[in-house]
This record gives sequence, structure tokens and C-alpha cells, in this order.
Amino acid sequence: MKIDLLRVTNLRCFESVSFAAGNGVNWLVGPNGAGKSTLLEAAHILSHGRSFRAGGRGAPCRHGTHEYLIHAVLTRRNHAGIRLGLARKDDRWQARLDGADVVSLAPLFEACPVICFGPESQTLVTGPADDRRAFLDWSVFHVEHGSLEVWRAWRRTLRQRNALLRNGAPDRDFEPWEHDLVALAEQIHAARSACLDGLTPYLAEEAGWLVPELGTFRVDYRPGWNVEVGLQSQFENQRGRERERGFTQYGAHRADWSPVFGGIAHREYLSRGQAKAVALVCLLAQARWLHDRIGEYPLLCLDDLGSELDRDHTGKVVAWLAGKPLQAWLTATTKPEPQVRSAAAVFHVEHAGITPAD
Repeated sequence: MKIDLLRVTNLRCFESVSFAAGNGVNWLVGPNGAGKSTLLEAAHILSHGRSFRAGGRGAPCRHGTHEYLIHAVLTRRNHAGIRLGLARKDDRWQARLDGADVVSLAPLFEACPVICFGPESQTLVTGPADDRRAFLDWSVFHVEHGSLEVWRAWRRTLRQRNALLRNGAPDRDFEPWEHDLVALAEQIHAARSACLDGLTPYLAEEAGWLVPELGTFRVDYRPGWNVEVGLQSQFENQRGRERERGFTQYGAHRADWSPVFGGIAHREYLSRGQAKAVALVCLLAQARWLHDRIGEYPLLCLDDLGSELDRDHTGKVVAWLAGKPLQAWLTATTKPEPQVRSAAAVFHVEHAGITPAD
């Protein structure tokens, strides 16, 4: 997948900007605050419905405005001219796909797979389980689009059980909701397990060349309940304690997975730089796995790669990108050296717009 044209209106520093990216690697160069990361952020919002930057899920409108718009023209599997539009106004979304309004954002997410790496990406490794579940569920969604509705059904049903817990409802009221939760949890668990089984060889291969010093690689996956005991039994056994706490302690919403390395005891012992490199391993592996499942790479956005990784790792990643039939957007404050940028396109970014660099 590649974005042929991106137009952004009233997002952060931009009043209006258009970016016609090249087919391969694209360097976006400019001083801090020029809007380089905002372009990557706009692509990510089209793909995920949220920002990848620190400070919350949302992205702010330009000062003095109350609505931002993102428009993109895509090519998917040699099908050019796919048009996406997304507007955010008063905490509400309006979305269009090929000129038609869509109620759900899911068709946009399906049409526009984007993977981003940036200053906060190490939270995928060292942060809360929410980030790792999101990584896994986004991967599952792009090969099983129906998984999104299964997850939504899980959340709706979970809210009902939590309400019963808070209200002190009798045991008999829990039975229909728990029956549905068990069935949904098993579906989610099966999809996540299959995804991780497929991803693991890619993760191991990417770790082998990017972070070989960390040793052998494996994945530790915890579905959110004791599979041998069974989720229904845990619901029944823990109901009294959960009534006191007012929420459900076991289920698909408590799942987690971790990259585990033979050369380090716990992921918490990773340095900040190592954690970022491992996060990048996960994202590159995800991109390759997705390519082999859907027949094309997602757009890869790497924000300020040179400041997040040392020179050796940066060079390896740029070489990795150059050898793949994909589109990538990379940001930097200075123009990359000729041997680094190779045949890549280079653009200068400033508040007024984007121009090809000499």
C-alpha cells in the first residue's frame, strides 16, 4: 500500500498542506516544529483513528480552529485512486471512502494500513499491556476483518458483566453474559494465538540481525485467564472478590505478550535504546508478516529515526527499507548523507508546505 497524495487541513501547525510522496523511501527534512511528524501522524490517524504521539490519543487542531481534515489518495495492489477522507470536529468523526460517507471508521483502517515508529515506541516493549494488545489486534484485523466486531462484542458484554458486579446482582443474572464472554474470549484467544505463531519466526529473524547481542528470541503469551482451569470457572470462583472491586479481572481484555531474549533476564532490564530497537524489531516483523498475508507492505513511517537509534542500527534499517518493494516516510532535521539516502526522494518541510529538496 502507498499513499500517492496526502492533504492535511488545520492539523497542528498546518493550515493546509499537500504531500505527493514517491513510491519508495521518502525523507522529510526540516527543523524541529516544522510539521514533519504531523504528516506521519495524519497517515497514522487514517489507519488507526488515533495519534501515535505522546500526550493522548487525539491530535489537536491548529490554533484558533475546531476541526481538522485529512484526505488521502491510495494505491492498493496496483489499484490506484482509492480516496479516503476523515474529519474530526467536536470530538466526532466524519469519514468518506471513494466519495461515499461511511458510518464506521473500519473501512478506512482496512484500506490504509500504516505502521509508525517514533519516540514513544519503546512502550510497546516496556509499557502497559494495552499497547501490546493493540499491536496484536491490529495485526489480526488486517487478515481477519471480522475480528473487529468480535472485539466490540466482547467489550459490550464485558460492560454488562461489570455493571452486574457493581450492582451486586445475584449469580443467576451473570449466566447469559458469562456464556457469551467465554465464547467471545475463545475466538479472540484463537485469533491472537494464530497471529503470534505466525509472527514469531519473523520476530526472531528481525531480532537476529538488529539486536543479536540480546541472544535467542521467543514469545511469552498470556491470554488473560488460566486456560487449563477455564474462563467460566474463574468467573464463578472470583465473583465475590470481583463484586468488591467492581470489575472483571479475567478475560481477553487482560491478555499480554512479551518478546523474551536469552541474553537478558527481564524486558525491564533493557536500556532505553535497546527497548526502542526491540520495538522496531516488532514493527518490521509485523510489516513483513502482513506483506506475506495480504500481498503488499503497509506504509512504514519512521519518525526521527537517527535520534532514536545509533548510527549503526539506523544504517541497517535504511538498508532494510531500500531492499523492499514498499513505501516509507522518514523524518530528519538534516538531509541524510548520500550513501544513506541512496535513491530515496528528499523533501524539505516547513509550515508553509513541502518542496522537493535539491
